[in-house]
Amino acid sequence: MTVALSVLDLVLTSEGDTPAETLANSLELARVTDALGYRRYWLAEHHFYADGAGAASYILAPLIAERTKAIRVGTAVLVIDNYSPVHVAEIAGTCAALTGRGFDLGIGRGGPSAEQVAKGRITSAKLASGELTAGPTSEFREVDGVTIPPFVTAPFNADRAELNDRLLSRTPGDPADFGGQVDDVLGFLDGSYQPLEGDTLDVAPARGADVELWVHGSTPGISAEVAGRRGLRFGANYHNFPQLVLETVAAYRAAFVPSAELAEPYVAVSADVLVAATDELAEELGAGFRPWMYSSRLEYAARPYLSPASAAAFPWNDEREAIVADRVAARIVGSPSTVVARLRALARATGADELVITTSAYDPADKQESYRLLAEAWAAE
Repeated sequence: MTVALSVLDLVLTSEGDTPAETLANSLELARVTDALGYRRYWLAEHHFYADGAGAASYILAPLIAERTKAIRVGTAVLVIDNYSPVHVAEIAGTCAALTGRGFDLGIGRGGPSAEQVAKGRITSAKLASGELTAGPTSEFREVDGVTIPPFVTAPFNADRAELNDRLLSRTPGDPADFGGQVDDVLGFLDGSYQPLEGDTLDVAPARGADVELWVHGSTPGISAEVAGRRGLRFGANYHNFPQLVLETVAAYRAAFVPSAELAEPYVAVSADVLVAATDELAEELGAGFRPWMYSSRLEYAARPYLSPASAAAFPWNDEREAIVADRVAARIVGSPSTVVARLRALARATGADELVITTSAYDPADKQESYRLLAEAWAAE
């Protein structure tokens, strides 16, 4: 079976660019990848990132649909903790109406939880005292040609995480509530929501909208279970959380119950990819990834994506390298043949029906070229 390729746009701002320029670059990338035959164009939602212009992904999505012809537009993810289920359903219905060709509503849970914040404080204290060493906690593995990195110990900005949650009106929630949130969204979309016994609530423009609901998750936990038990499509996160991708996909499949929407499990797996003419050039163009990831991990808010020259001047050392070692190892960078081989291995190992490609580069032209080279090499296989 042919594995389709789709796009995940993080809407990252490069060093020296304005948010307006970043959004214009996304609109152009969507036009290019649409012409190249990519199946979907999904937009991430990030807040308080100096390098991000995609906080309101649901506003950008209809504009992308307006400038493209066939590619299906959606979110990956709309963080449901930042909204109410009815708000999410209304957003999706509005976007579907504006695109004229449906909308992919990818939802996921926010974070971190109160427990994770507390654990982060403990870890940071132990690092400061010398009780722990920053870096990988075990050995790197290769599973059927797929790099599975270990978890990495790193300082955690718990104060910033709590501030972000407060500004977004998040409260630490019971994971079991996520299933109820998904059920509410489904009920608003198909018109079955009942606020009172024998009563229904008409939520326009959600009711009857051409919306394809996806659940996205990073661990073999509540998100994988909710998606499986409700017979929904599932997005597994290798690009940002590669450690548990195999277990996460397996948990979704184990929980899957056929639904009116799906007779069998359907999985899309994300991957962080950069393609250039040669392995060496790809590494050079991707030099900004390490400092970008470092700032993201330590500050809980990434800085703008550096140029190769600025990245070369970044004060790098072994300790900083250890803090981002997992993400660097899981990133798929190189020539078309190098990248295609690793992506084929990822598709086989996970049984992915689609691969969702996110590409970060300082120069928008390099990003567009990466998607072009990949599409051509993938089709030639």
